Amino acid sequence: MLRKIILYMSLAFVLITTAYLSFVYLATYSDGDRSGELIKFSHKGVIFKTYEGEISQGISGAKIFSFSVLANDQEVIEQLKQLQGTYVKVTYVERYKTFPWWGDTAYFVTKVVKEKSPHSNR
Repeated sequence: MLRKIILYMSLAFVLITTAYLSFVYLATYSDGDRSGELIKFSHKGVIFKTYEGEISQGISGAKIFSFSVLANDQEVIEQLKQLQGTYVKVTYVERYKTFPWWGDTAYFVTKVVKEKSPHSNR
């Protein structure tokens, strides 16, 4: 009888853990676009190296949009490296939770496009 209880509890634990990890891995909360000046893009971390960036969306950096990029999105990573300091539009997905090896934020950029700044004649 005790073995059956332990077996059922173990099975329930495995199923709940699998369901939670699947939800975190697959579910997104929102998606959209943001525009601003790409002021920072770096590859950082001690144990897990992640790609992190910031876009200034206001005057003098009054509003900052922080984001992460998954390591397997090499095309987006290269574009962000080249576009640092310019006005860009990024497409992102927001996740409910994240894993430490994915990034520091819940926002993950999936596409980046250089845009003309509304504040200058560039």
